[in-house]
Amino acid sequence: MNPLLRAEQAVLGAVLLDPGQLSHLDWLAPDHFYRPVHQALFAALRKLKNDSHPALTAEKSVPLSWVTDAVDEAGLHVRGLTAVYAHTLVSACPRSAHAPVYGRMVLEGAIHRSVAAHAIRLHQAARADALQGGVEGSLHYADVLTGVLDDLARRWGTEPRPVTPATPPATVAAVLPPVRADQTAEDERFLLAVLAERPKAMDKVVGWLRSGDFADPAHGQLYRCLAALHHRGEPIDRITLLWEAQRRGLLTDGTLSGDQLTAICDGVGAGSAEWLGEQILRASVARTAAVSARAVHALAENEALPPGQLINHALHALGPLDEVRTRWQAASGQPAPKPSTADPSPPGPPTAQVRAALTRSAPRRFPGPTEQRGSAPTPASARSPAHGHS
Repeated sequence: MNPLLRAEQAVLGAVLLDPGQLSHLDWLAPDHFYRPVHQALFAALRKLKNDSHPALTAEKSVPLSWVTDAVDEAGLHVRGLTAVYAHTLVSACPRSAHAPVYGRMVLEGAIHRSVAAHAIRLHQAARADALQGGVEGSLHYADVLTGVLDDLARRWGTEPRPVTPATPPATVAAVLPPVRADQTAEDERFLLAVLAERPKAMDKVVGWLRSGDFADPAHGQLYRCLAALHHRGEPIDRITLLWEAQRRGLLTDGTLSGDQLTAICDGVGAGSAEWLGEQILRASVARTAAVSARAVHALAENEALPPGQLINHALHALGPLDEVRTRWQAASGQPAPKPSTADPSPPGPPTAQVRAALTRSAPRRFPGPTEQRGSAPTPASARSPAHGHS
C-alpha cells in the first residue's frame, strides 16, 4: 500500500480515537489529503470540533456519536463513506498520540502534489504565450506558484528562500511551436542586421537585452560580439564584427560561419531595434517560464526531497524567470512591483512558522500502562474498531 495513503488513514483514525488530537493538527487542512473521502471526513471532524461536539469533553471513553456524526457530516459532501470505513481507519492507526507525525506525512505529500500541479499550469501558460507571442499568462502563473510556495513554507514552518540544489534536476530545453520558432528566428536575424547597419541602435537595447534571450545560440553569440564592440567604443561593421567573432573562437568551433555572418550583415538594416528587441524578449520570457516550470516539476516528482528543500529549490528554479521579467518590465516600460510597506519583521523565523514546526515535531510523552489516558483510548483499543467507543 502507498505510504501516503497509510498516513492519511492513520491521522484520521487517530482523530476518531482521540478528538483532542485535532488541537495538534490546526496546520493541516482538508485539501492536504489526496483522497476526496479523506478530505470530506477531516473537514467534518473539524466542523464537529468547531461546533463543540460532546466527545471533546468526554472524560473516559470517546462516545460512538463522534464517529457516526463525523460520517453523517462527511456523507453530505462525498459518496460511499460508511461507518465500516471509519472503523477501518481506526484500525489503521497504530497510536493516536502519533497524529502530528502522521499529519506531517500527509502535509509532505500535499506539498509535492501542489507544487507539481502549479508547475504544470505554469508550463501550459508558457506554451500558450509562446504560441501567441504573449507574456501575461506566464508571469501570472509564476506569481501564483511563488505565492503557493510561500504559503506552503509557512505551513511547513520554514523560511522560504532560494537555495541551489546540490544536483540540479535534469530538464529538457523548451521547444517553441514551429510557427513561432520561425518567426523568432526571423526577428533575431532582422535585429542583428539592424544593429550591424546602425550601431547607434545598440543604445536602445543593450541595457535590457542579453545574449541568452536569443533562441538561436549562434545569434546570441553574435549579439555578444556586437555588445562587446559597443562596450569598448570600437566601430561596428561587417569586418570588425567578423574579427570579434574570430577572436572569441566562434568561427573555429562551428558556432558561426562566415556565410552566416555575411548573410546577416547583408540583410535589410532598416527597422526598429527597440521593437524587435521586445519581440525577442517576449519569446525569451515564455521559454524561460517553460524551462523553470519543468525544473520545478522535476523537483516535485522527487519524493525523497524534503518539503523545505523542495520549496527552496523551486524558488531557485524560478530565479531566471524573475531576472528576465525585470528586464521585460524595463523594456516595455511597465512599473516594477512596489516593495511591501508592511512593518519589518522581527529577527529570526516568524512566530507562526516556529509554532508550526514545533507542533509537528515536538516530542510527546507516552503514558505507561498504568497511567490514565483521560479521553484517549488505551493502546489495545487503538487496534480494534470494536473498542474505544460506547
